[in-house]
Amino acid sequence: MLEDDFGREVSGVRVSLTDRCNFDCVYCHNEGLGDTRGPMDPQDDEMTADEVVRFLEVASEFGVKKVKFTGGEPMLRGDLEEIISRTPDSMEVSMTTNGSFLPGRAEALREAGLERVNVSQDAIDPDAFAEITKSGAYEKVIEGVEAALDAGLDPVKLNMVVFEHTAGYVEGMVDHVAENSGLQLQLIEYMPELTGHPEWNIDIGRVHDWLTEKADRIETREMHNRRRYFVGEDGDGEGGMVEIVDPVENPHFCANCHRVRVTHEGYLKGCLNRNDDLRSMGAMSKAEIRETFRETVANRVPYYGEYMVKEDGEWVVNDEYIDAAATYS
Repeated sequence: MLEDDFGREVSGVRVSLTDRCNFDCVYCHNEGLGDTRGPMDPQDDEMTADEVVRFLEVASEFGVKKVKFTGGEPMLRGDLEEIISRTPDSMEVSMTTNGSFLPGRAEALREAGLERVNVSQDAIDPDAFAEITKSGAYEKVIEGVEAALDAGLDPVKLNMVVFEHTAGYVEGMVDHVAENSGLQLQLIEYMPELTGHPEWNIDIGRVHDWLTEKADRIETREMHNRRRYFVGEDGDGEGGMVEIVDPVENPHFCANCHRVRVTHEGYLKGCLNRNDDLRSMGAMSKAEIRETFRETVANRVPYYGEYMVKEDGEWVVNDEYIDAAATYS
């Protein structure tokens, strides 16, 4: 397993299969709202199934144990089941999706080898959901969550971005997962550095404080040093699990990051927050992939506390990385 200069092993990869999406969420950092007619063959700017699998085979050589397929909306790829079925057996396979295409495909995805799924759901009220996602697919998403559970893709994690537009729905979502077996909730801190609109930001610490009061017990995961809150537990330990993903201005989060990301075009990047460290895998021969993967891991830098440092109470780019950023911008 490869390790960067900060002692962080890379145990997982996050692979974007497309930048297309059939939703237009107001908070999305929108890697591109492209053709949204439905599942189809890979587009000209997207890695083919062969290229995705070739990368994963190389990653597995370096001890990578987990892959998460993302987008855009990964289920807009008609060959998703093929990609999953060809993923190395040594890898745990998960996916992040808006869930609208899960009805009718969840069972086939599970049979192909998908083990877990994260479904974006920012509210349990249809009107609020439509306002945030600019989509009328609420019922399809609810149906998709049920289809995932029926297919054995449990627990299903519901991803909820917490910002000004959704903060009022957090309590309802927490109650929702506490009352429905097989569901978990992942509250994701809004990242204005990716999306703009800093005025939409809220203090995620207030959510932590509220959950601390509400939870029956609390655990801390090694990954990203995340806290998990267990709410509504009965005598058998049944209830809901709520996890907060809070990377903003959080060096502890970055210190525990063990993922490398791959764009749909076939570029490797060491950090979600940066687009100035992209490295092309060229024609994507296995030799080129190995070299680029090694380079990417070797040059991974914690975003907060290293790439961004505090000066007079403000986060600024570390001068040490300005030239490096210019090289890859």
